[in-house]
Amino acid sequence: MPFYNSLQKMLWLSAFLWIVKILQTSLELPLNRFFALYPRHSKGLIGILFSPFLHADFVHLISNTVPLIVLGTAILYFYPKVSYKVFAWSYLATGLLVWLFARTAPHIGASGQVYAWAAFLFFSGIFRKDIKFMSLSLAVFVLYGGMLEGVFPKETHVSWESHLFGALVGIFCAFYYKNIHEIEEKEHIIHFSVSKGYRNIEGQNFKYVFKENKKKN
Repeated sequence: MPFYNSLQKMLWLSAFLWIVKILQTSLELPLNRFFALYPRHSKGLIGILFSPFLHADFVHLISNTVPLIVLGTAILYFYPKVSYKVFAWSYLATGLLVWLFARTAPHIGASGQVYAWAAFLFFSGIFRKDIKFMSLSLAVFVLYGGMLEGVFPKETHVSWESHLFGALVGIFCAFYYKNIHEIEEKEHIIHFSVSKGYRNIEGQNFKYVFKENKKKN
């Protein structure tokens, strides 16, 4: 997928998150109360689908917007074959694990996806043992290595469980899809045709056509 298309998709996603937050704030909609993820409560199941689109305030949204754009664009660009599968796992599996095992409190925000995408990019390069993807892993570590402390319980108002389970889902995806090659191997096809006992040869990058020597002796 071309870089511009990858970036554009993530910009649209981020724009949607901002539209939701602006409408929620301006119209005073109680979205966080009705669509947050409440672990082990039936009413909290809907939060698996909708809680990633909700944020406590604009500071919370800003902290997720930039890494969503950077990491999501990188996954779309460097891992086009598995990108949407990774997104689906990050979206659904992270929410389900939080619902099953997190502490009883409302959980909102896209930080679970941020941690899943960062973990996928970092560990995918390690599992694939490819210099290009390992370089990407190093770049992710330099940019977002400080996120590691977010998987530990530090602040009561922060869903560290979303961070932890998102990271575990990202590691799982990196390992599960490590053997799917992202570089397309071009198929080299050679066509043969016969002309007066000789073969005309045509390949992807060349064409040889036999021409009878008409020079008279």
